[in-house]
Amino acid sequence: MESASRALSTIRQPRIDLQSLRVRLILGMAAFSLLGLGGVAGWTSWTLQQWLIGSHQQNVQAIAERLPQDIELYSEMMSVPQGLQKALDQITTSNLLIWVNGADGNLITQSSQMAGRTAGQMTSPPVSVQKALMGLSTMPNYPQVREINQRYFILYSLPLLLRGTNLGTLQVAEDITRDQIMFQAIVRALILASLLGSLAVTGASAWYVRRALQPLRQLSQMAGMLSAHDFGQRPLRVENAPTEVKELAQTCNQMLSRLWDAWEQQRQFVGNVSHELRTPLTVVHGYLQSVLKRGTNLSEPQREALATASTEAEHTIRILKDLLELARSDSGNLRFHLEPVDLAELAAEVTGMGKPFASRHINIESAIPAPVAKADRSRLKQVLLNLLDNAVKYADPQSLIVVRLAHAGEFVTIQVCDQGPGIPLQQQSRIFERFYRLDESRDASSEGCGLGLSIVKTLTEGMGGSVTVRSMPGEGSIFTVSLPSYRENL
Repeated sequence: MESASRALSTIRQPRIDLQSLRVRLILGMAAFSLLGLGGVAGWTSWTLQQWLIGSHQQNVQAIAERLPQDIELYSEMMSVPQGLQKALDQITTSNLLIWVNGADGNLITQSSQMAGRTAGQMTSPPVSVQKALMGLSTMPNYPQVREINQRYFILYSLPLLLRGTNLGTLQVAEDITRDQIMFQAIVRALILASLLGSLAVTGASAWYVRRALQPLRQLSQMAGMLSAHDFGQRPLRVENAPTEVKELAQTCNQMLSRLWDAWEQQRQFVGNVSHELRTPLTVVHGYLQSVLKRGTNLSEPQREALATASTEAEHTIRILKDLLELARSDSGNLRFHLEPVDLAELAAEVTGMGKPFASRHINIESAIPAPVAKADRSRLKQVLLNLLDNAVKYADPQSLIVVRLAHAGEFVTIQVCDQGPGIPLQQQSRIFERFYRLDESRDASSEGCGLGLSIVKTLTEGMGGSVTVRSMPGEGSIFTVSLPSYRENL
């Protein structure tokens, strides 16, 4: 019965962290879209660079490699220096600068545009930029983009050979500032578009994931609202859900149905067995008590054996009674007759019941006027008996047990304070479970099977109250029962 109860409790608590799942899905889609769009942007940038910059590099290389042929052609009609100048002027444009340096690095010749000799034409790029270009100590031997004075050039240098004779070093510089700026603007636009696209995809993904997980959220909420009494009557249903989610709900319903059947069988078995055993055990206990009272010729060992049998029979009857109470509570058949109960009077009655508490020091501290609870008197008496019995079992025989009665707003409280060994913090949340006992408290003098505090919790909550514990190892424990105040409910 206890195992089925724990299983039902586990199912009632949804284990699917939908919020975390949704975040992981959205982050995954965002990362995928960012990588995908970033890859497209990178590939597009590389393609544009090859198209814009690569074409200029090929053009510069082609001009530099063709120039010796042009010089050779012009030199057949004029001198070599004149043919060199003529060839330079023919291929020079407003964005293309060409000059020749000697072996010592001094300028041999340059295009007419760079020298400012072209009629009706302004030099371009500016003279300061031209001087910076011509003042470079080294030039690359393959077309390469460099930034000079905030302008971009493709620079290329190679030896100028004419019929096997080295005329110097040919220097070529093409101004691609406008194309480079356009290329950078396109790259920035692609990056911005990628980011905006990623944000758009992330937003769309968040909406889609939220919509897709909505049926699971409904299923989780419905499962969380179920109680042990609802499993057989309230199947899980989801509307407008994918087929997979509907199949999951159907599987959960089948599992709950099987668990409900097992729970019912165990509950009925425990209830029936407890009821059937209680009557004969009561008869046995009665006969044992009768023999002890009337058996005048019993020897001392016989009397001790009968007393032990009587005590164990009484203990077993009490366990069966507790099991019956829990079975009634599980089936919803536990009834309460709520009425005004004077807590001071009830505490005095319980502590004066004789044998269980006769040898213990029990003080009652009550507020004035005495608190009056709206409760079932017999059930509340059982709650107080169980708490005091628990304190008597585990506290030192010479220690003091205190019962405090007080008002707490709309509630009244009963506190049972002992000076026992205390309860470790990690075990305080489990002491109200059925059949749970602290290992260090299991000794020969400790009776019970771990149902007392479970009965306290069940009866207290059935009367609209609550029970808590505050304890420190070595400092004792304080059990607090809170119940509705009768005055507040008049």
